[in-house]
Amino acid sequence: MIFRQLFDIDSSSYTYLLADETSREAVLIDPVLANTEQYLRLLTELGLTLKMAMDTHTHADHITALGKLREQTGCITMIGEQAGSSCATGSFGDGQRIAVGSLVFKTLHTPGHTDDSYSFYLEQGNQSYLFSGDTLLIRGTGRTDFQNGDAYQQYKSLSNLMQLPDTTWVYPAHDYKGWMVSTIAEEIQHNPRLQVSTADEYKQIMDNLNLPNPRLMDIAVPANRACGNADQAI
Repeated sequence: MIFRQLFDIDSSSYTYLLADETSREAVLIDPVLANTEQYLRLLTELGLTLKMAMDTHTHADHITALGKLREQTGCITMIGEQAGSSCATGSFGDGQRIAVGSLVFKTLHTPGHTDDSYSFYLEQGNQSYLFSGDTLLIRGTGRTDFQNGDAYQQYKSLSNLMQLPDTTWVYPAHDYKGWMVSTIAEEIQHNPRLQVSTADEYKQIMDNLNLPNPRLMDIAVPANRACGNADQAI
């Protein structure tokens, strides 16, 4: 498997490029519009064909590259069915399997940060990978105070993710402190927001974060509902 973790400085966002070494078919997870040319260059340099681009959820802090990548490469674009983004090629629901070459991702509906939040689970040989979007972060979790967020739903989503194998690599959609990867076991032991015993305790934590809204929220959310095309945003 070919794997690259790419970082967007402006939004502290991670984009993931994965590809099947044999077929050279690739997928991009959570691509950022401003970095489209970088993705296209990397795909060319590695001799890959982009077959799919998909978002874990409707982002509020950057504009997605789904629309631009489909325009440039003809790739399939996908986002969770709860997003209601008719501009995407297709959508996925909970428990579906999405294949790109020999890579098969299982879609896990993990609402709470947003109602359309998903995580992608991949098994390759003896190793498993979780692309957790903004549901599970490294030593943190995604906020639940906008876009139909719900702390109780997120607590349930996190509880489900904690049932994955302890050795599963965790790759989030964001990090603001320089962390790049974790494991399920690490997060169970060291993530301060997981050291609670009830959903009510978790909700109390999330209700008292007092975070400012993302800087680009008013622009990014409507643009992302149009697959990154701000001119068609509603």
